[in-house]
Amino acid sequence: MAAAEPVSIAVLAKAPVAGFAKTRLIPALGAGRAAKLQARLTDRAAEMACAAATGPVTVWATPDETHPTFKMLATHRGVALARQPDGDLGARILAGLKAPGGPTLVIGTDCPAMMPAHLRKAADVLRGGADAVVYPAEDGGYVLIGMRKPLPALFAGMRWSTSGVMDETRRRLRYHRLTWQEPVTLWDVDVPEDLPRLRGLGLLDEFSRR
Repeated sequence: MAAAEPVSIAVLAKAPVAGFAKTRLIPALGAGRAAKLQARLTDRAAEMACAAATGPVTVWATPDETHPTFKMLATHRGVALARQPDGDLGARILAGLKAPGGPTLVIGTDCPAMMPAHLRKAADVLRGGADAVVYPAEDGGYVLIGMRKPLPALFAGMRWSTSGVMDETRRRLRYHRLTWQEPVTLWDVDVPEDLPRLRGLGLLDEFSRR
């Protein structure tokens, strides 16, 4: 039996530095605990990506790859490290899609609901010939996008971090006559109101108080 086509995974991650990471959670957690939560979520995202075993995993770090959390991931998870380019989120997603030179999934670290099975399903959508796969977020954005070949027009000039990101992405996919699937909608962690959902995953208690 022929081996499955590799589908790379790019994880976009902010360094877990107090005052830099998860800033919208600082009112609830404080800067230090928000940064610790970012470190935990980053490790979890890398763990899920590696466990999916769809292809090579790269953690795209910002502002650079030197934070100990990223070094630990390279050593203990075996991921590659890369530095996110300058520019908005669209430029960073596009870089993650382009670098492997083949079918690629891009995720962030804010979706603790993401499991290896979700990543394997997205990879299978691309292997099946679809141009793209997207997992919408409940807040109107998305938590995963994958493409067989990157299309810059999907990301340029997007109003990121708004409730219209997914609808605008669908409009652009239709305009460019691309085929895509949306197998599942997931939730992410952006604001204090999202924190209670972490409790069921065992990721909230140590960060719940200042």
